[in-house]
Amino acid sequence: MNSEKRPRPLDGVRVLEVGQLLAGPFAGSVLAYFGAEVIKVEPPGTGDPIRKWRIMKNGNALWWSSLARNKKCITANLRTEEGRALVRQLAEKSDIIIENFKPGTMEKWGLGPEDMHRKNPGLIYGRISGYGQSGPYASRPGFASVCEGVGGFRYVNGFPGQPPVRPNLSIGDTLAGLHTALGVLLAWIQRSRDPENRGQVVDTAIYEAVFNLLEGVIPEYSGAGVVREPSGSTLTGIVPTNTYRCSDGKYVIIGGNGDSIFKRLMQKMGRADLADDPRMADNAGRVKHEQELDEAILAWTNSRSSHEVLAALEQANVPGGPIYSVVDMVKDPHFQARGLFEQVEVDGEPLSIPAMIPFLSDTPGRTDWPGPAIGAHNEEIYRGVLGLGAEDYRRLRQEGVI
Repeated sequence: MNSEKRPRPLDGVRVLEVGQLLAGPFAGSVLAYFGAEVIKVEPPGTGDPIRKWRIMKNGNALWWSSLARNKKCITANLRTEEGRALVRQLAEKSDIIIENFKPGTMEKWGLGPEDMHRKNPGLIYGRISGYGQSGPYASRPGFASVCEGVGGFRYVNGFPGQPPVRPNLSIGDTLAGLHTALGVLLAWIQRSRDPENRGQVVDTAIYEAVFNLLEGVIPEYSGAGVVREPSGSTLTGIVPTNTYRCSDGKYVIIGGNGDSIFKRLMQKMGRADLADDPRMADNAGRVKHEQELDEAILAWTNSRSSHEVLAALEQANVPGGPIYSVVDMVKDPHFQARGLFEQVEVDGEPLSIPAMIPFLSDTPGRTDWPGPAIGAHNEEIYRGVLGLGAEDYRRLRQEGVI
């Protein structure tokens, strides 16, 4: 854990995280990393399901140590009025709330934006759902896997004529979390400029977070009637940029699509004929002859090891790189030099977790502690922040409210 306690940009900001699984908690992780006091509310006994997802060690998911870093974990049974009342009181003392329940759930519990703003008009209310808080699909359950399809990402991801491909990550959830973190911070800036210090609602939909990454897909369809199709390992309309197999069975990515870069690549390959070919002088011409160029590059990489190919690309100042697994990343000196791994201690054993970007020169983020146990901060928050007496605290625990 980082022992250097430098100021962080969100020091003094209190965030109440009422979400679970990934999208809401990832937004909370970003805010906590940069200094916010994030109070995470979980159901008593079970906690957030991610505590038990994927690879487990000593009864906890290794992922949890990263996702719940720097958070103060409390329990509250939101199916009880007393549990909801506790969350309501915490919201009155918070700057930001993040939730990712199905639309209408928080309102049903009396915890919606209108309820919260009556007592805390400055509260910034971050909401994440599959399809947003309005529109005909709002009530649908919205898992990232489905929303990635509706948002257009899955359509363009894969090989022509084959089923769309899913990356082995919950990318829609993470993108929604990032957009929510951005949104609540924009609302925070606006609140600081408002003479009445009013908060607002930040409405993030998972499918829209994916949709936001579609680059030129919409204007190309609107202006030219072109539907961007899946393109395998290439990028439609930009040539050459592809993944190529080398003689040692490894793959390298080569981006030779700039005009001058393309010339250097061809010359390094010994293909001066292509470097000086007027048909290939610009990207539009190269797109017309994509197959010819890819075959030439593949013939070159197939005759060399990945190490030889990458060394040649570096000499020619052509963008290229390997395809890393986690093993490669952990070993790589550049990853190490950039500080992309932070070490925490879990059950007396060291564990590496990823640092979070961006890197700030004067007020960087840091990991103070890994994801804590269920209810680890109950006493600190309920007695210290809300001022519950010892008897009330004991009773709430005994009755399963917390």
